[in-house]
Amino acid sequence: MSKHWLQEPEWSWNHPVENQPTFVHHWVQQLKNIKQTPDMILYGAPISRSSISVSGASLYPSEFRRAWKGFATYNLDENVDLTDYLIADAGDVAMHMTDIPLSHQRIQDATTYLAKHYSSTTTCMIGGDHSTTACAVRGLKEAFLNETIGILQLDTHLDVRDPKELGPANGTPIRQLIDGNVVKGENIINIGLHGYFNAKPLIDYANLHNIQMVTLNQARKRGLINILQEALEQLSAKVDRIYVTVDMDVLDISVAPGVPASTPGGMTSVELFDSLLEIGKHPSVQHVDFVCLDPSKDSVVAETVKTGVYAWLQFVTGRVLQLK
Repeated sequence: MSKHWLQEPEWSWNHPVENQPTFVHHWVQQLKNIKQTPDMILYGAPISRSSISVSGASLYPSEFRRAWKGFATYNLDENVDLTDYLIADAGDVAMHMTDIPLSHQRIQDATTYLAKHYSSTTTCMIGGDHSTTACAVRGLKEAFLNETIGILQLDTHLDVRDPKELGPANGTPIRQLIDGNVVKGENIINIGLHGYFNAKPLIDYANLHNIQMVTLNQARKRGLINILQEALEQLSAKVDRIYVTVDMDVLDISVAPGVPASTPGGMTSVELFDSLLEIGKHPSVQHVDFVCLDPSKDSVVAETVKTGVYAWLQFVTGRVLQLK
């Protein structure tokens, strides 16, 4: 039933040339074509109608795949070739043109389907706006009903605005999950908050529900990698699986103009890359998403899209290092 909503990815398929460098589009395979269990399943959730601000984040899954043709599968910094790690692309969840709740349900159903059929496989969802995270986590909860899910959130915002006022918009996913008893607030850690971008009532809600908030300033003073390691160990001691959600607006506007809610004072691209490498190494992290990247706001050189692909490859590198 839910498999019906997964459409094949749109790409031109190129096979590697012997004795030539292998690039990402030579390496990632379509899910329908593989016989063995993949290490990671990638799928897109191309919706942005549920964004509070004007957003073309629905374009990101296709632009993500287009951009990865410029990336090799060899990580020079870590001396790691990624090609032994099998990644399967399940395609994109089919969105309804006007019905946002129906589109959200399809994302949830597709996530449940993938999680049930590939229970030991890491899943990676490419959004789409941040409303998609609530859909995916609900889908995982449906697949693993008796398990406790924790969330590590890299974000400028708390995303705990009231869906009763806004509907299931991109500013509400964390509150949806808490109010819906899907995830406990005490099992959510947000790293990357900064500046003047969260109103006091939202902070009050987060405190009431024991969401752990680590500002970017605090993380930098204590060491960002140290903070991440502590967060992952803390969550892994309390939950059965960790879901990591990466809102690309955690980046500073100077390096990521292509996000709907870009802000000054955010992470550098190197900080995000280092963070994703560390997160990818942790065995309790079984799910990740990358959301709120709007290619239509990018410049002609597509720096934000390329940064998004690089961040994803850092996470994959972490997975490979974890298996060694």
